[in-house]
Amino acid sequence: MFDPIKAIIDFTAHASVSADPEAKGGINGAVGFLKDLFEKEMGLDVKVVETPGHPVVIAKRGGDPAWPHVVVYGHYDVQPADPLEEWHTPPFEALVKGDEMFGRGVADDKGPVMVHIAALARLLERRSDLPLRVTFIVEGEEEIGSVNLAAVMRAHKAELSGDFLLMSDTTGLGRDDESITTGLRGISALEVRLQGPRQDLHSGFHGGAVMNPVRALVALCASLHDADGRVNIPGFYDDVVAPQDWEREEMDRLGRDPEDYRKLLGVPELCPPPDFDVFESRCFGPTLEFNGISGGYQGHGSKTIIPAKASAKISCRLVPNQDSFRILDLLEKTLRERCPKGVTMEIERHHGGDPYLVLPPHKSGEDADTAKGRAFKAADEAIREQFGSAPHYLREGGSVPILSDIRRILGLDALMLSVALQDCNMHSPNEKLDLIVFERCSKVSERILEAVADGV
Repeated sequence: MFDPIKAIIDFTAHASVSADPEAKGGINGAVGFLKDLFEKEMGLDVKVVETPGHPVVIAKRGGDPAWPHVVVYGHYDVQPADPLEEWHTPPFEALVKGDEMFGRGVADDKGPVMVHIAALARLLERRSDLPLRVTFIVEGEEEIGSVNLAAVMRAHKAELSGDFLLMSDTTGLGRDDESITTGLRGISALEVRLQGPRQDLHSGFHGGAVMNPVRALVALCASLHDADGRVNIPGFYDDVVAPQDWEREEMDRLGRDPEDYRKLLGVPELCPPPDFDVFESRCFGPTLEFNGISGGYQGHGSKTIIPAKASAKISCRLVPNQDSFRILDLLEKTLRERCPKGVTMEIERHHGGDPYLVLPPHKSGEDADTAKGRAFKAADEAIREQFGSAPHYLREGGSVPILSDIRRILGLDALMLSVALQDCNMHSPNEKLDLIVFERCSKVSERILEAVADGV
């Protein structure tokens, strides 16, 4: 009998940090683990597709071409475990404490993808003749922008085309409050570097004669928002699609208290832009954030210099109908136009991805008598049974940039079942997975797959 808890523990033991060139052993270990799991334990046909980066694992349960075909997406790569001294347990030795499991990747995304692996394994134990085709596509570069997955999907389009996508790389509300994610924000990111003098200068000898790059950078960054916190880039909001009334009603149904949220974050005051309240601003509105800024002396005491250079990392979270490349163009144009005199500018574009929105059939008026429609109906019913209340249909503020490519290349809409919770410490020390939510979601996934197979 398939043991998903043991499987997650074994999976987590492989330090598959995609951003670390020294983690090749962990990457290979995770790929080998998945290959053995799919082939030896589940009897699926497995293909390991090499890329210029990390491999993609494609595991398929075939069958009659007339059967419905569900594609399941996940990723085996994880974030670095640093800072190690803040972990209470070894990050790559998953440990169960009561109803929680701790370890790097247990919530993002090794535990969540195991929800659907366990669901299919248990379903096939009961019904080996299940009339359903299922293909898992598990990549190793999600945490670094999924740079090679689009090419893999194009090369394997025929075998990856299906009825809908099932995935769980989003976050839920709580143990007894499940959500189905209907939208994710896109992202555009870049780094701007300003160069002043060819080397650091004595601020007494040369101060007043030259532009300080830190001063120029601060002024430039400050110009990108107005006094109300709106992004001050011409054209930035032109394509934004406002949320529908039912989406705002779903948000209101949560009944969350802004003061509790403020205390949770430990900030003196919350500062949403004028168009949205605190919680709406996290998913309905686009943003521009400074992720890091550097320049000048950072050591103890003072060093009276005019720095030679300064830089800032900037990212924008985008909402439907914004285009990530257009936003990068607008941002770069604005930065160049506002660059202060006395410094030169260099801009390096980083990763990007378009926003994603999928409306459940009962909200969009779409035909519900399809594999996708039956999946959403089964998810709604199973969540009510497993969690004791109706699911929330919510957009989320984070990004899964590859989803727009999946829709564009494979034509698949996604049903996003939330497994990790908002307090799971994703990307942080002491990452954790709620095992009660895991088990409930596994049963929901099993119900989805069976309903699609049976056409009910």
